[in-house]
Amino acid sequence: MLQVIPLGGLGEIGLNSLVIACRGEMLLIDAGLMFPSEGMPGVDIIIPDFTHLKQNAAQLKGVVLTHGHEDHLGALPYLLGEVNVPVYGTRFTLAMARHRLNELGIEADLREIEPREPFAVGTMFKVEASRVTHTVPDAVGFIIRTPEGTFIHTGDFKLDPDPIDGLRTDLERWGEAGEEGVLCLLSDSTNSEVTEETGSERVVEQTFERLFKDATGRIVVALFSSNLHRVRHLLAIAERLGRKVALQGRSMVRNVEMARELGYLDVPDSLFVHLDTVPQLPQQRVLVLTTGAQGEPRAGLSQLAAGDGPFKLGPGDLVVLSSRAIPGNERGVGALIDQLQWRGARVAYAQVEPGVHVSGHASRPQQQRVLELVKPRHFIPVHGEGRHLHRHLATARESGMEPAQCLLAQDGDIVGFEEGRGRFTGSVTSGRIFKDRFGGGMVTADTLHERVRLSETGLVAAVIVLQRDTLKLVGGPQLSGQGLSLDEQVILPRVAQEARALFEELSIQLRGDDALVREELTRVVRRAFRLYTSKRPLVVPMVVRV
Repeated sequence: MLQVIPLGGLGEIGLNSLVIACRGEMLLIDAGLMFPSEGMPGVDIIIPDFTHLKQNAAQLKGVVLTHGHEDHLGALPYLLGEVNVPVYGTRFTLAMARHRLNELGIEADLREIEPREPFAVGTMFKVEASRVTHTVPDAVGFIIRTPEGTFIHTGDFKLDPDPIDGLRTDLERWGEAGEEGVLCLLSDSTNSEVTEETGSERVVEQTFERLFKDATGRIVVALFSSNLHRVRHLLAIAERLGRKVALQGRSMVRNVEMARELGYLDVPDSLFVHLDTVPQLPQQRVLVLTTGAQGEPRAGLSQLAAGDGPFKLGPGDLVVLSSRAIPGNERGVGALIDQLQWRGARVAYAQVEPGVHVSGHASRPQQQRVLELVKPRHFIPVHGEGRHLHRHLATARESGMEPAQCLLAQDGDIVGFEEGRGRFTGSVTSGRIFKDRFGGGMVTADTLHERVRLSETGLVAAVIVLQRDTLKLVGGPQLSGQGLSLDEQVILPRVAQEARALFEELSIQLRGDDALVREELTRVVRRAFRLYTSKRPLVVPMVVRV
């Protein structure tokens, strides 16, 4: 039997990790992370729960990477820190992975692959990478041949008739595999709700040409630093217009340097200037490429919007947000646009200038084209939130597939294939692991809940002093608060007085146990607070015996 086991990415955007298991061997496709929402204080990254892989480490024969985005390789160091297996990827993808691994001091066996050149992983998997068009260089999907049948995993892809690097999605190879017979297609679902064709990156290039031609001041373009196809034509336009380029943001500097070293960006050193020199240059001769198009508080564009950057934006400057707001970021992006406009800059963003961004993911018509080309015996939509997966499954049915052929899986499901038939056969441990910066510690769900509650209610430290021998109340409770409103701070003495009266009712016998005293102190402080306010702050009780 062969099993498909998603550990992440089916029900969310991010955490992409999917296991294919066959006759005692396992292959992992991608090991991605996800970034936290605003309601997750102290959490820097989220990774999949790799318990199933750790418990079956001897069976895992390798990891294959589709491309270099964090949501596909960002969790790799946390897996390889515990399970040592080879990692296969294209040249640029491995360069991105190597940087992430070096940050955390993880050594790995990285093996470079080329599209259309099959390689073996273990004895059960013959893998062939197939070129796809996405927003990052060297992106691929995979054709995976096993004793049970052939699988195609598209990775993140779109069908661009005229990509910037000239490398189109290899539909011909997928079609050839389809003619041979594909047991299951696993396909990118991100844009399954979009009914229009995904636009070509050439649309963005033409829009930049038009906007830049009329710009009289500085031009600032905010985009994902990994979107190096877009960076490529921005650098070409800057060179034609006689503008110097400054890079802002650590990831932007790192990715551009990496792409130049690897030969993906062929531009002279003389094109670039240091960010600190921008104020001394003629404004009409500057192009700044920066991070922060999603409104991230610490990113480069937010610094410029707040007036804290290395130069001041003003009338005549053009700011371009060359991305789509990720769901959940809309409010932050809107506030960022407002700030930039108050500074007098002209702001171009997708709602007013649609051509400043096109997606890197296939829309519904393109997804349907792949389904009809490959003609798989089974279909599992991957990479997307629940509604994206449901819509992609509906497209498969509209393309002529029978309901029994369409398998709607979610994280942790086991989809088994035997004698050419697929069905759900069980589940494995799955979920999300919350980590702080650089993986220094795990944030449990209980800790996260407590942090959220603390942000909503504030904290009160309560100190009580007991006489060691007689157990009489000598002093307190002494209360001090953090995160309280002014009104709540004012009533602390009254709360303390009420809490003292309530504590006096505790029997002498019970006062000898510190744990019981702390529990009672917490209870009486909360009860006293309820007399004056509806809030129930977190109480940190402390007992001093003299």
